[in-house]
Amino acid sequence: MTADPTTDSLMYFQHSDEIWSDHPQLVAGVLTATRITADAVVEPRIEAFTMLAKARLAGGTEADLPEIQAWRRAFSTMGLKPTRYRCASESLLRRFRKDGALPRIHPLVDLCNAVSLAFAIPVAALDVARISGHLEVRHAAGDESYLTLSGEPESPEPGEVTFVDAAGHAHARRWTNRQSGHSAVRATTRTVLIVTEAMHASAAKDVPDLIATLAEALSSVWPTTVRTATLSRSAPRFDLPVQPSGTEDETPR
Repeated sequence: MTADPTTDSLMYFQHSDEIWSDHPQLVAGVLTATRITADAVVEPRIEAFTMLAKARLAGGTEADLPEIQAWRRAFSTMGLKPTRYRCASESLLRRFRKDGALPRIHPLVDLCNAVSLAFAIPVAALDVARISGHLEVRHAAGDESYLTLSGEPESPEPGEVTFVDAAGHAHARRWTNRQSGHSAVRATTRTVLIVTEAMHASAAKDVPDLIATLAEALSSVWPTTVRTATLSRSAPRFDLPVQPSGTEDETPR
């Protein structure tokens, strides 16, 4: 379901006040980019970012990194076993350390994954055309609808932190653990919302650095218009560009 293009004032992203209260150390960065296509060449950029990740992993494992340790603590406070449910950046680093590379999905996703490896911070990329109205990081009521990347329907547990839009679509499970297939970037994606979140001691510096790095990389690859922001409890809202209706592809990929 795509938001009505006449109601652009309703298109925004934010964290609920309860999330800021429960996690005062949270630093969130957001970015929107337009004119994304699936034919871009990003391999040179990916190679540079993965080299940074290799250097960080040279002295140990992803579990030793402060960025990952902070998310493990956050998962524990939410009642989740952190070695069973890992934040997205930990899962990527773990796979990268074992396999030496990540599978290629889409140039935009591949670039975001490489930046996530380099910074050890979760990076989520969502197709704006697949977001209905506002998108809020909040505790689930339990009646939201989530679609796995393979197309299987699920519902978040009541109280679980997720990304919920105005139509009740859950765009994540367990906050930074898994994204939804409903808003996954695909060949038809043109406008994206990118969200990165961290809780470690230097997050106030690292998150803006990540967003700036990613904005520069996107602008060097696509003829895009990029908007960025760092969110806080006092300034939690980021307005989204409106995606013209009729551009979405209903089949998750």
